[in-house]
Amino acid sequence: MTDLGDLPRARGESTRFCPFLPRLLSTPFPICYNTGGEAVSLEGFDWYTMVFLPLLIFASRVGDVSLGTMRIILTSRGKRKIAPLLGFAEVLLWIVVVSRLVTRLQSPLAFLGYAAGFALGNFVGMYIEEWFALGHVIVRVILQKGGEELFHALQKAKCGVTAFDGMGSRGPVKLLFTVVRRRNLKEVIKIIQNVCPHAFFSVEDVRTAHAGIFPSVIPGERKGK
Repeated sequence: MTDLGDLPRARGESTRFCPFLPRLLSTPFPICYNTGGEAVSLEGFDWYTMVFLPLLIFASRVGDVSLGTMRIILTSRGKRKIAPLLGFAEVLLWIVVVSRLVTRLQSPLAFLGYAAGFALGNFVGMYIEEWFALGHVIVRVILQKGGEELFHALQKAKCGVTAFDGMGSRGPVKLLFTVVRRRNLKEVIKIIQNVCPHAFFSVEDVRTAHAGIFPSVIPGERKGK
């Protein structure tokens, strides 16, 4: 394998993205042992191509894909102020880092790092967006029994709730509608399941909500979430 000293790419051009790389490459290489117990020097191992480049591509791809995933989700929910900022950061990261690293793909590990970073970036972006829990959702509950109890339980939690009488396939039903902040959704679902475990309910995103009654903190919810 070619010595790192003979690779100008590893010591020069490509180290612009990793300032500590020249110092690291100049240090003595460790000694490892094969299955036979014989000492084997790693002096000829291409650390940049086989280790550092795939890791850099992986981390950079996770970053820009996470931003892109959050931008798409927030755009679909009408967050006009946040989505453009995420788009700016996403493109800037791609131009400055990712696009330059991608042009230096030299090994199968780099391709795997690119693909793995893209896959993980989607998950990370969705997780972060769910963690922030921005926006509102509407919860629709349809039940045959326990409508009054659930109505008062939601009112006690300071949720704005509206009730209707309806007719279902099995007879008269009670319909309850409430619009809550997404960060309060888990607590609202707990209330529904505790009062009426067999109630049917559905949850949908709300692009815009004006006025209404929204609890600052639902009883049982941790503050600062």
